[in-house]
Amino acid sequence: MARFSFFLCNFVGLNMEQLIPKIAIIEPNTLAALGLKQMLQTFMPMMEVDVYGSLEELKAANVEQYVHFFAAMNMVLEDRAFFLPLRRKTMVLTTSADADKQLKEFHCLCVNVPEAELVRSLIMLEQRGHEGGRNMPPMPRGQEQPLLSDREAEVMVLIVQGYINKEIAERLHIALATVITHRKNIMEKLGVKSVSALTIYAVMHGYVDINKI
Repeated sequence: MARFSFFLCNFVGLNMEQLIPKIAIIEPNTLAALGLKQMLQTFMPMMEVDVYGSLEELKAANVEQYVHFFAAMNMVLEDRAFFLPLRRKTMVLTTSADADKQLKEFHCLCVNVPEAELVRSLIMLEQRGHEGGRNMPPMPRGQEQPLLSDREAEVMVLIVQGYINKEIAERLHIALATVITHRKNIMEKLGVKSVSALTIYAVMHGYVDINKI
């Protein structure tokens, strides 16, 4: 349960006059770091995410400006003394789901899993720490109001639940071409390009329960 309290209480006291909360990713693998950054910015658009390829780069910045750190395990092992005082704010990125192979003092997140599973883990972290949006800064203007029609919302929910276009058409008693049109409109309205991003939006905005996907 400890790992799911990762996001808890770190935003207490923030107000509109303060800077937007920031997250730091410390990962030497550029592609992995950018992929994680995109995921984090998708389900927490109110946050800023900075990427560092080394500890030296991170230490040269103002460490105090970050409310959370996502750090590769080798980075934490390289300088455990630096991260230990920050362990409540640090999520260690590991390739093993075996608890015996993870760092006991830290929250750990296994990244060696399918994209859908990783997205689900990230959403669960946020949901457990900020259920109902508590302690979170405001959403960017334009993302606070519903963007989808009732029918589009129905189609979106079925998409993130894993139904294909033909099955959605049958369940909603509409034409296949109509489903395809709705799907295209949904992606364009939300500015997303993948089902993973759509899943994040659907869960974060209360359209679907994380336990039902």
